Amino acid sequence: MTKIKGKNDGPGGRNEHYDIGSRKNVPRRNAVAEVKRGEHPGAHVVKINNREYVRDNPDNSKKDNVNGK
Repeated sequence: MTKIKGKNDGPGGRNEHYDIGSRKNVPRRNAVAEVKRGEHPGAHVVKINNREYVRDNPDNSKKDNVNGK
């Protein structure tokens, strides 16, 4: 599974870009499209305030979360 890390680079800390594996600063819309196509099976898309974002599927680990520390 490819690690997806949110950049928290938008207003209010929103993720406008993601680091996906070795790829840096992938725009949110591209990351969302990849997840919807099933390219990242450990992630899903959520819609918040009419914007779609990438989130990790729930598990017991915080270190692999999109915004995990």
